Amino acid sequence: MRKIDPNKPLPQIHNREIVAQSKLFRVERLDLEFSNGATREFERMAGGNRGAVMIVPMIDKNTMVLIREYAAGTHSYQLGFPKGLIDPGETAIEAADRELKEEAGFGANELIELHKVSMAPTFFNANMTIVIARDLYPEQLEGDEPEPLEVIHWPLAEADALLAREDFVEARCIAALLLAQKWLKDQ
Repeated sequence: MRKIDPNKPLPQIHNREIVAQSKLFRVERLDLEFSNGATREFERMAGGNRGAVMIVPMIDKNTMVLIREYAAGTHSYQLGFPKGLIDPGETAIEAADRELKEEAGFGANELIELHKVSMAPTFFNANMTIVIARDLYPEQLEGDEPEPLEVIHWPLAEADALLAREDFVEARCIAALLLAQKWLKDQ
């Protein structure tokens, strides 16, 4: 097995330029030089570095809360866990509590950070903190969704059936489910 060098220098950024922009996205070109002298142009989605959260809410030790919402990327309705951006000045835990109230109509007395994941790190600077929420209570905040989200209670024991569904396919949701299962088993 090859050793990982924790001190390997990062490529040097010689130039950074926004090459395309929309209301939601900015594409940035980086002119890079690697430690071996190789140079390359990379394009990436320029992130705001705010981060995001995904919450695995547990009604009780056996029941999760899912939401069903429209996914523009696939033009379909998808099942998943509540999620959203971390607002300026918020911690991941504060954002998780707010998003849970906005999307699922619950607050939580216990919020625990499980893991941080990233999506396509070659192209995106998009980190998401996965949080488990327990000891839920009803509380609704107004969110920014264009229509009410469906809230579904799903037995944890039926996780395999959830994984087999065609409308539960987002990789971050699958990772959150598997991480939550592992964490809950150890409790």
